[in-house]
Amino acid sequence: MVRYGRYVASLFVRHAVAGVVAFLVSTGGWVGATDRPVGGWDEGTVGAELHKLVQALAVTIGPRSYMDPANLDAAADLVSNRLAALGYPVTEQSYQAEGLPVRNIIAERRGTEEPDRVIVVGAHYDTVVGSPGADDNASGVAVLLELARLHADTHFRKTVRFVGFTLEEPPFFRSRHMGSRVYTRALKERGERVEAMLCLESVGYYSQEPGSQSFPWPVFWLRWRYPSTGNFLTIVGNTDSRPLQEHVRDVLTSRMALPVETYTGPWWIPGVDWSDHGSFWNEGYPAVMLTDTALFRNPHYHSPSDLPERLDYPAMAELVRGLVQTLTSLDERQ
Repeated sequence: MVRYGRYVASLFVRHAVAGVVAFLVSTGGWVGATDRPVGGWDEGTVGAELHKLVQALAVTIGPRSYMDPANLDAAADLVSNRLAALGYPVTEQSYQAEGLPVRNIIAERRGTEEPDRVIVVGAHYDTVVGSPGADDNASGVAVLLELARLHADTHFRKTVRFVGFTLEEPPFFRSRHMGSRVYTRALKERGERVEAMLCLESVGYYSQEPGSQSFPWPVFWLRWRYPSTGNFLTIVGNTDSRPLQEHVRDVLTSRMALPVETYTGPWWIPGVDWSDHGSFWNEGYPAVMLTDTALFRNPHYHSPSDLPERLDYPAMAELVRGLVQTLTSLDERQ
């Protein structure tokens, strides 16, 4: 496993970056309490907020990999401070991954009627080495934070959690140090009843070019089942999560203009479990991934060119619109 010599050398950088983040948040420089929007959903406002959040993560902070511990820490602070500014009680699940201190960020709105029934909305805030990660996965984090903002005054019947996961990317993906693996093991040990998990994974890249959508080679025949133009959102699930998948699909398609497709398949199909929802499947919890399909569409996937200007913010705002009602519907579901 990689050693972390750079970690010790960068301690002073970590504190400097964290200080900048705290200053910007507290003064409203990007996404602080002083400049957060009020009121209901508005495409222009939501789109502008999404852009500010992606810019903050991908440009102001930059690459957020295990090799960039100061930036990874700053991203965690951004997520934590934003959720706290919205009025959510925020906790951190801290642990060590091969000597590197990391943390999941958890904001909870405890249910008023059935608090033992839990809904989780999650997105990872780390990146691969060398990528600013605008689509993967600042887009998912931005949508999560906007969804939390628009539900900041909601009194849910069930308990709802917004979770920022660390260390989703290689070399920790599928390992015991993956942030969502650590989180779901703890859920299972406590015997928690998670009845739905929505994983927001690379949700910002859309194309109107014919032929812009590709498919995993083991299921190449999907090209005749799905559109060849990469302008749609995909909801990915496994067999056990099909009822949740269908419910989310039905609400989204009734509430937003962004096209929606679904795919149900086993974990060994490339891409099917490639995010934090897979950790929930491992523990027997129903979970779905909402995604633009990442590498099967986005030519900038895991590269230095995964930049904020390449994302489609009106499409992301549409997704936020759909998810606002989806979360309400899941909360009301018997």
